[in-house]
Amino acid sequence: MSRQLALDTIHLKPTERLGHTEYSLGYHKEYVEGKTGLPLSHPDCIRKFYDLWGLDFCFSTNDGLRGNWAEYGRATDMGHAEYAVDGSDLRQPAHCPFETVEDVWTFDAVDEYGLPDFNEQVAAYEDNMGKARQAYPHQLTTGGYYKTIVSGAIQAFGWDMLLLAASDSDKMEKVFDSIFRRTLFHMEAWAKTSAEVIIQHDDFVWSEGPFMHPNIYREVIISRYAELWKPLRAAGKKVLFCSDAKFTMFMEDLANAGADGFIFEPMNDFEWVVDHFGDSHCLIGSCVDCRTMAFEPWEKVKAEMDRTFELARKCRGLIFAVGNHMPANIPPEMMDRFIEYLQANRQR
Repeated sequence: MSRQLALDTIHLKPTERLGHTEYSLGYHKEYVEGKTGLPLSHPDCIRKFYDLWGLDFCFSTNDGLRGNWAEYGRATDMGHAEYAVDGSDLRQPAHCPFETVEDVWTFDAVDEYGLPDFNEQVAAYEDNMGKARQAYPHQLTTGGYYKTIVSGAIQAFGWDMLLLAASDSDKMEKVFDSIFRRTLFHMEAWAKTSAEVIIQHDDFVWSEGPFMHPNIYREVIISRYAELWKPLRAAGKKVLFCSDAKFTMFMEDLANAGADGFIFEPMNDFEWVVDHFGDSHCLIGSCVDCRTMAFEPWEKVKAEMDRTFELARKCRGLIFAVGNHMPANIPPEMMDRFIEYLQANRQR
């Protein structure tokens, strides 16, 4: 594990080995406790496990002091599917407070939820970074923001009302702009902190790609990303764009807007991404699909890992990560074989 190696990777500097990160490892309660000898509730448990697994990078976003929108205005709880082994994260959807598309079209995120004091927000973000560095001294913990534009619209309206309202792109642009303005406040705050790397998360596509006309993405959404990243880049931060699902068709636009790297799932063809951006951008991903680890034999997982190692030779900056997450139903034996093979083969 090496915080510096993660930074060097993101800056496309030569490294002795591939970087490494994973997501949702805390869901593997018994596995993590067995490896560390500590209860998951112990403050050193996850840190010790990250070190054992050689993680260099910790994905982190923070939506700020008024980040729980439901406390300040209308927001839609779409529930949560069962992901944890014990089903403790299952949550049924709640009623959408937006009754008509007109309710959506007249919505303004800044007016609805308000904004905290700017200096207080900067101080809160800086405090968050200090605590993260203390908790995980051997990993690079990012700053970042989750509910960016489209993800913010999903959080506010839910999918059904968002899709209905997005049928009128002119009216919807004003709504997206209000979420952008709220996001910009937080990017300007992050720019004042010591965070070296910022994740801009926005789940703005579906598994097969865009759900709105591509021009809306390029002219309304990505053009605003460029504005979000100006204060970050002026402050010397590196910007990693992250989205679920398939967005290869927009990666060139995102690169032109100022993204320094991409965090992506296997729905995006890894070889294609490497061929197009491996020489110019930090990539966080791999050929390894979490579904392969959960449902297929080791030989298929090994093949996906081997393909990643082969393609990594063409990457100036690669942080290996299983996409999308490592769900709790991956067998412990598979977890062991995966990490042993990765650690034995990630040298440059």
